Amino acid sequence: MQITGNLRKMSTELVSNVPQYTLKMKDVLDPMESMDMNALIGKPIRIEYEGYINSVISGQKMNKAFGEGLTYQEFMESPQASPSIMRPELSRIHEGIAIRDYEWEVKHHLQPHVVYISLTSNFKVGVTRASNMPYRWIDQGATQAIVLAEVPYRQLAGLIEVSLKDHISDKTAWQRMLKGVVEDDRHIIDVRDEMAALVPRQFSHYLTDTAEMTEIKYPVLEFPEKVKSLKLEKVKVIEDKLVGIKGQYLILENGVTNIRSQSGARVTIEV
Repeated sequence: MQITGNLRKMSTELVSNVPQYTLKMKDVLDPMESMDMNALIGKPIRIEYEGYINSVISGQKMNKAFGEGLTYQEFMESPQASPSIMRPELSRIHEGIAIRDYEWEVKHHLQPHVVYISLTSNFKVGVTRASNMPYRWIDQGATQAIVLAEVPYRQLAGLIEVSLKDHISDKTAWQRMLKGVVEDDRHIIDVRDEMAALVPRQFSHYLTDTAEMTEIKYPVLEFPEKVKSLKLEKVKVIEDKLVGIKGQYLILENGVTNIRSQSGARVTIEV
């Protein structure tokens, strides 16, 4: 099978605790045939970079992307790269104030959000829309996740997250995550309860004491001992055996490549 098109992040579904990965490429902006990525694990795969990127918003051809497949102007102006994406506490759409695009922010940020605790290689705190569970956890390579708080809009989730940053990481150690290394043997419910006790009183009524935990088992035949990151713009061709998928990373016998971070790249894939 051979297909030429533009990369997009892999879509996921959680089936019996195992993520099912689908690559839905675009012909610039037009949908193309999907690829079942789980079915390719254990098989050789070849990905060749065609030398350019098409913006995921406008389709504009470019040599260098900003963010995840954006032109520089889009990165500076699009709500998809708004400062409140990375820093939810900056969102003010609940006050009727948009940072970049009122309708987009109402749709994406004036919605129920959760603050969660997840386990990648370490425990971390994070924020996502309630409708984005468990997909956000899969994308970051979490093996366990549990909800800490449920709030009606994004800024509140960000404020709770910020209140905990001195006590728990808000970042994923991606290299250790890809090695399958877990550096903390505490139970996730105990960590959630520890963090709940540290949340400022004015947010305490948003806390949840649910015991419902999501476990995620990634389709990986073998984890790498050393993580070598492969970027198509540099290596041009990735040709190797696919031994697993975790987060948005393809794990190959001799390296890993992040599909999401290369959104918009024009490639030819052979399997």
